[in-house]
Amino acid sequence: MAKDPNLHTALVTGAASGIGQELAHLLAKDQYQLILVDQNPGGLTAFAEHLRSVHHIEPTLITQDLSQMGAAQKVYDAVQQKGLSVDILINDAGFGEFGPFLEADIQRNSDVIHTNILALVELTYLFGNDMKQRGHGRILQLGSTAAYTPSPNMAVYSATKSFVLSFSEALANELKESGVTVTTLCPGATDTEFFEAAGAENTKAAQGSLADAKDVAKDGYEALMNGEVRVISGITNKIQAMLSNVEPDTMIASMMKKMFTEK
Repeated sequence: MAKDPNLHTALVTGAASGIGQELAHLLAKDQYQLILVDQNPGGLTAFAEHLRSVHHIEPTLITQDLSQMGAAQKVYDAVQQKGLSVDILINDAGFGEFGPFLEADIQRNSDVIHTNILALVELTYLFGNDMKQRGHGRILQLGSTAAYTPSPNMAVYSATKSFVLSFSEALANELKESGVTVTTLCPGATDTEFFEAAGAENTKAAQGSLADAKDVAKDGYEALMNGEVRVISGITNKIQAMLSNVEPDTMIASMMKKMFTEK
C-alpha cells in the first residue's frame, strides 16, 4: 500500500496494549511519527523502547486516563504544546464492565461511557476540525460487533459501541467531500486484556475462539488507509453482523446473555 504523502503523524489512544498497540506497530513500520496515549505509563514506556529498537522511531508519549473529565482537551493541548499536527487519529481506548447493570458499580459504568463515547467524540471533534481545515486526514474508531447486539451483563459496553458505529458512519458521510475519512473497525472477541479488565474472563465469550489482535489491527489499518467507512474483522463476525439484521433483538439478547454468563 503506497503511503499517502499528506499523512505524517498519527495519534493512537489505548496504545500500551492490545489492538491499539498492534495498530501502532503497523504505523511505526510505515515510519509515521507516533503520539501514543494511554493511562498506563509503564506500558507506554516499555512499548516506546520496543519501537525504538525495532523501528528506530522516537514516539511522543502522553499518559492520560480518558475516563476523566476534560481528558480529551488535555491530550489535544499536550499535542499543541509540542507543536505537532495529527494527520491520523486512532481512537482505540475503551473498556467494558461485566455484570447485571443494576448490580454493577455505577461509577465504573459511567467511566465506560466517558471513555468509549465522550472522550472519543471530543478527540474526534478537536483533531477532526484541524484535519478538515487542512483538507486531509484519517480517523479510525474502534467499534465492535457488540454494536449489533444488545448484550445482557455487558449492557453499557454494547450500547457504547452502537453509539460509536452510528456516530462514526454519520460523520463519515458529513465529511465525504472534505478530504477527511472516518473508518469504524468492528472486531469480535479478541485475545487482549479486555475480558480480564471487564471482570469477564470466566465467561463463555472469553473462553471461546478469540481473534488475534494482529489480524484485527491489520484489517483495520488497511481499511483506514483505503478510506473505507466500516470493516468487520473476521468472516464469522461478518456473518453474525448480517444475521443481526434479520433476527429479533430479543433472540439476540438471549444468545448474548449465554455468552456473557460465567461457566
